[in-house]
Amino acid sequence: MKVLPFKIPKSEDAILIVQEDRGRTFYEKLHQHEEIQLSYIVAGKGTFIVGDTIRDFQSDDVLLFGSTIPHVLKSDLSTEQESYMITVFFTHDSFGEQFFDLPKLQEANRLLNDASFGIKFKENQAILKPLFEAILLQKTIKRFATFFEMLAIVTESKYETVSSFINTKNYTDDEGKRMSAVFEFVMNHFDQKIVLEEIATIANMTPNAFCKYFKQRTNKTFFKFLTEVRIENACKFLSNQQQVSIADVAYNCGFFNISNFNRKFKEIKGVTPTEFRKHSSKL
Repeated sequence: MKVLPFKIPKSEDAILIVQEDRGRTFYEKLHQHEEIQLSYIVAGKGTFIVGDTIRDFQSDDVLLFGSTIPHVLKSDLSTEQESYMITVFFTHDSFGEQFFDLPKLQEANRLLNDASFGIKFKENQAILKPLFEAILLQKTIKRFATFFEMLAIVTESKYETVSSFINTKNYTDDEGKRMSAVFEFVMNHFDQKIVLEEIATIANMTPNAFCKYFKQRTNKTFFKFLTEVRIENACKFLSNQQQVSIADVAYNCGFFNISNFNRKFKEIKGVTPTEFRKHSSKL
């Protein structure tokens, strides 16, 4: 299977595609597809990358990825829990070329535009869950009715856009494989020391060429991205393993200087690791 572009299996007359993903992990290679992706995480947890940003996902999360956005979903393999996701795929033209341009669909159109940066919804997951479960079993008219009910709910829901930058140029298959290899290496080795020469070799490029290449496609340096991956994983440690010391969290996430960890954490999250842990323990 090619890394990029990723083809969604469908019949020629399909307007809505509903798909189940079950197993130890989701499709964790960098990929993009024409279809807009609305997903409900039934079970599992892990991290996902959209554009220039990494975030965590867990059970009951609802995510929306716009057309052709490169993204990765990597399940946390430290747990025995099966990953299970229900997804509805559709396009801007599924219901007609100008359907989402109708005046009464302005809010939905705004949501789909924001989906170009990836979206994580902050509310109404419990309302959406039975609709995702129902649409799996439905056909034609009932499936359309359920989809539009889902669309109405997410349009009125609070959400956060995930990424601040999306490279609008479609990846070639070779570029996709290169960036996928880089992302996969970082997600699997963020807890270790990573030097520029090593990651450039993974990308099959010289260090200088790799630095320019990565910055052009993510709008940030590789080491800024690496730091953000480490901090995002530190957040999971701080939230889920209250007994682990701050120093051990830092070490387990690739920081070998506690002062640097505290400084970078506050720079990215706006609070200290201790403050973050206190807040997460109250949730």
